[in-house]
Order: sequence, then structure tokens, then C-alpha cells
Amino acid sequence: MTETMTSMTPAAIVAFFNQPRPSREERREQGFQARRDTPLEALAEVPALSRRADPLELLTSQEATRLPQLIQLRHERMTTDPFAFLRGAALIMADDLNRTPRSNLTVQLCGDAHVANFGMFASPERDLVFDLNDFDETNPGPFEWDVKRLVASVVVAGQANDHKPKQVRKSALAAAKAYRTTMARLAAMNTLDVWFATVDFADLLAAVRNTALGKAAEKAGKKAEKRSRDSAVAKLTEVVDGRRRFLADPPLLVPVAHDDRDDVVANLAELYAQYLGTLPPDRIALLTRFSFVDIAHKVVGVGSVGTRAIVLLLTSGDGEPLILQIKEAQKSVLEPYTGASRFTEAGRRVVTGQRVMQATGDPFLGWSRSVGAESVDFYVRQLRDMKGSIETVGLTPEALNIYARICGSVLARAHARSGGASVITGYLGDEDTFDEAISDFAVTYSDLNTHDYTALKATL
Repeated sequence: MTETMTSMTPAAIVAFFNQPRPSREERREQGFQARRDTPLEALAEVPALSRRADPLELLTSQEATRLPQLIQLRHERMTTDPFAFLRGAALIMADDLNRTPRSNLTVQLCGDAHVANFGMFASPERDLVFDLNDFDETNPGPFEWDVKRLVASVVVAGQANDHKPKQVRKSALAAAKAYRTTMARLAAMNTLDVWFATVDFADLLAAVRNTALGKAAEKAGKKAEKRSRDSAVAKLTEVVDGRRRFLADPPLLVPVAHDDRDDVVANLAELYAQYLGTLPPDRIALLTRFSFVDIAHKVVGVGSVGTRAIVLLLTSGDGEPLILQIKEAQKSVLEPYTGASRFTEAGRRVVTGQRVMQATGDPFLGWSRSVGAESVDFYVRQLRDMKGSIETVGLTPEALNIYARICGSVLARAHARSGGASVITGYLGDEDTFDEAISDFAVTYSDLNTHDYTALKATL
């Protein structure tokens, strides 16, 4: 509804806002009715191998719009281990999820809610918060798709650490239960309190300091605090003849060639102007105090490798640096299965989804579309700025169990922001049926993921 509000007539808007909203109990009843149509036990279903699309063909279809010189690097990163493959295989999993029963309870989905896409970043108030931090695939869809991807990633992460099957199952159940019980608490809260709820990392760290996750969380927090603007500048730039510029580290970081610079800068000016138009006036006023210095291409992520990503170096009149990342936004992998985005600009889809799901976020977040023969959508954000995550590699079973609970709880809060807490709680109920079904799905799905990982690795 929020996406179409601006296109409504004044009379339609008045009619919409005069319409009474259903109560919590009425919304819970809607969820209960949905459970009759799609029983919780049905969520355990995983498509048979013979009923699936060819996973490698799906990856190839994605790569048709990517930079060909980076495809090999993408495959190398995805075949590091089964967890790395899962990270890059959001399209494959979306296709599989589309072949399973669905609740038909729609929320704003992250679209790629694996455990490595939860982490820390700086709020505008300079506090370290913990939340989902990747929204390239965001789109409205059935709530359980995010939960299934999260819990499947917990299982694969546990297997990568050689946890025993019972321990892996326990961590999967912990994530699913945390989602269910947190959603129930949110359903009983004041609407505005749910919207403004955040996870302060200092509070989270205090809660886990004396647990098996304590050391890993503390290490991640300290590392995130060091990943500041200054550290990004120190790592990615150098000063030559008194002028700061990006380092050359191909293929990961490639400054624009001198002969191409004028054309690139001219195209960038229009891109940047459009981006400024998506920001509130106070952010524009801040950015007017910075001027352009240099530009480079930068490889990012695992699944994103091959998409266009640019880093832009700006400095204030006093030489204070700021690095912005301009990242290509393509159609969400969910769109073939949940319906096309209402936004014509993919960058706007990403930014809107992020703003809906995060209680606080990057003050420089905006979007743009390139001009010229080829139209390419982008979103813009600040590079690094205290971004970090808790590494799952090496976590003990107990530590992974705690981390799985945290991620399950955070995902529930993100989903509740788009308004479905009471409906979802009515669907989930008070028993552990949902937890068991999702864990069954995740354990079985890990076998499919290993199958696909092996198939891709065999092509290298």
C-alpha cells in the first residue's frame, strides 16, 4: 500500500485513512485462518531433486547481465565451501522456495537473510547497532521464505564447523523458536514501539559477554569500530604528489584510467545529481561541503561479484575524506516468484526495502539510474562506516545456538515493521510445530545446497 500511496487520488487517500483498521485479535484470527489453508507442517516440504530447475543454469541466467571478466572470480568465491555457495545462491533458493507450500502472509522480505547478512553498523547517532545489513534482493513476499533461508544458513554454518547433527538441529530450532517467540512479543506491543525498536550492540554484547558467544561478539564489535571512514581511506587510497587517489589492486580495486576519466566523470555528474534528489535537504547540505577527487571500480561480496560497483572519493575543504559506494541494483531474485517490484528503479526498491526493515540506517542511502545507451540502476551508501559481522567460522555449538537465536529475533523485528506481527503470530501459534517444520526444511535443504555446490565446483 505504501508503494502506491503517491499515485492515489486525494479522494482515495481520504477513503483509505478513514477506513477502520482491524484489531490485534482480528489480525490473529486472519493468521489462524491462513494456517488452515497451509498447515505449519507443510512448511517442512523441500522440492525433490527431480523437480528442481538446473541450479547451474539459474546461475548462468544471472550472469548474462554481469561483467564477464568477473564471472570466474564469482565462481571461485562461491566454491570456497558450501556456506559460501549458499551465500551466492539466493536465486537458486528462491526458485526452490517457489516450489513449496507458502503461507501467503506477505511482509517486506530481505530476500537474502542468511546469517552473514546480519551485523553491526553505525547509526546516524554514531552508536553501533545490530541488524540485517544487505537488501539487494528485498521485495514483498511470504514471511517464511526469509526464515527458511536464515535457518538453512544456520544448518550449513554448523556443518561447516563440524558440529554433530543433533547440535546442528538444536541451533536450527533455536533460530526458528526465537523468530516465533519474538514475533509473539512484538504482536502484543504498541505499534510505534515496534517501529522504533532497535538492537543496540552494546546491550547485545552485555547480554552475551559471559556466554560462549561472548569472545566472538566482542572481537566483532572491536573490529567493526575500527572499520571507520579513516580505515577505509587508509586501506584503499594513497597520496601521490600531494593528491589523494585510489590504489590499484586489480581486479578487486581498479581506478578509472586517465584517458577515460573525463567521460566517466561526465556520466557520473548526472548519476550523482539524481542521487542527491533522493536525499533529504539536510544530507544534501552536508554533501555540498565535499568535492569529487577520484573514482574506481571495486569488487564486492560473493553473490554480487560481476555487478557494477563504484567507489567515489570525496574530500571537504579541509581535506577530510568521505568514500561513497555506488552499487548496481538489479531485479530482485524474488521477483519472478513473488511478482515484479512496484518500483521501476531497482535502486529505489533496495533503498525502500531497507528503510522499511531497518529501524536506523545509513544517512547517505539513496538511489540513481545511469543515463546513456545502457540504463543501469544503482543505490548509494557510505563505504564501511563501522560495518562488521560476527564470524560463524569456528563458533562452538553453544555459540552458534546463541547467535542463531539473536538472528531469529532480529529478523522477526524487521518483518514486524511492515505490519504483520499479529497475523503471523496467529499463523505460528504457541506450540513448537513451526520450529520443527522449519528445522526439518533446513536440514534437508542443506543436502540440496551441498549437491549444487559440488556441481559448480566440478566446472572449475
